[in-house]
Amino acid sequence: MTDLIPLAADLVRIDSRSFISNLAVADRIEAELAGFTVERLDYVDAAGVAKRALVARKGIGAGGLAFSGHMDTVPATGWEGDPWSGHIADGYLHGLGSTDMKGPLAACIVAARALPDNIPITLLITTDEETTKAGARIIEAKSQLVRLHPPAAILVAEPTRMAPVRGHRSSINFLVTAEGVQAHSSTGRGRNANWQMVGFLAAMKAIHDRLQIDPAWRDDAYDPPFSDFNLVIDNHGAPVNMTVPLTTVRIKFRVSAKMNPDPIIAEVRAAAEGLTLNVTREGPPLETAAEHPLIRLAVAFTNQAAITAPFGTDASELQAIAPCVVLGPGDIWEAHCPGEKLSLSALQAAVPAFTALAERVAAPGWPEPPPAR
Repeated sequence: MTDLIPLAADLVRIDSRSFISNLAVADRIEAELAGFTVERLDYVDAAGVAKRALVARKGIGAGGLAFSGHMDTVPATGWEGDPWSGHIADGYLHGLGSTDMKGPLAACIVAARALPDNIPITLLITTDEETTKAGARIIEAKSQLVRLHPPAAILVAEPTRMAPVRGHRSSINFLVTAEGVQAHSSTGRGRNANWQMVGFLAAMKAIHDRLQIDPAWRDDAYDPPFSDFNLVIDNHGAPVNMTVPLTTVRIKFRVSAKMNPDPIIAEVRAAAEGLTLNVTREGPPLETAAEHPLIRLAVAFTNQAAITAPFGTDASELQAIAPCVVLGPGDIWEAHCPGEKLSLSALQAAVPAFTALAERVAAPGWPEPPPAR
């Protein structure tokens, strides 16, 4: 396990924000997978950027556990120091993605390599988790290794402080645009796209407020119990002395499995009349039953109760392959924050926990693996 921390630091040092190519970090990871059968799943994202997901497998027999992690990160918004330093200090790995989730991903790789050859193990290594979940979707839809050797269960190693997460929310994403006419604002010849958005934004504020207080939209199994309805406005760099030619509003609406989002989607569509609206949905919210063998096993091995989480992960897509639990080192409160860091002791402790879980899933008596699809 001596190479765990250097590998995690190396991954942090490679810029793989979701809007740029992840091929460099994919190549660095593949260099660690000697002895695995590796499948590259290349695609081009909506912006024309080359991306790659990886599936890797070793071991004998069917089923077994799959470890999953993603290579991409959020933007470096708010960072004052070097986001890609990979600096080790005071017992922490520092840098963008250290917690979410290049450190946990390194733990998956090291744990998988440490398993003996008679233990089947799969790695499902995705990208675009922070944006579209496209990497997980392409693995679910196109991986030949997954079809030939379907895992019996999947561990998604997002930071949970090693508490087993059996359920989490999933996102419906709204993209709304309004077009104006660019001109010097003093001439009266332009048209500011923001004014076209005012009515829509007022309607979205009303939805946001209602989601927080209306009992019909609460799920008390979650903390917070109300759904996220987060809005971002982009004027694409327009200065204040210019009429805005393009306004983009993005909204992330997260729901749990018990909630039907269709009424809110219908309200957004009605409010967006006269604007351009695009709606995209992730896979369904994760909802692995508390009594499922995978959850009971994770509870027993971690000595922590199974919980739900307000965020989303690739499990929304990967649960179509096999039952999922979300379990990994680090704290979600560190994720997406300037100065992100990961405890080295927590990172190191995850490796033997991961290997033990993989050995148990592969042992006789575990539920039979699903048939090949």
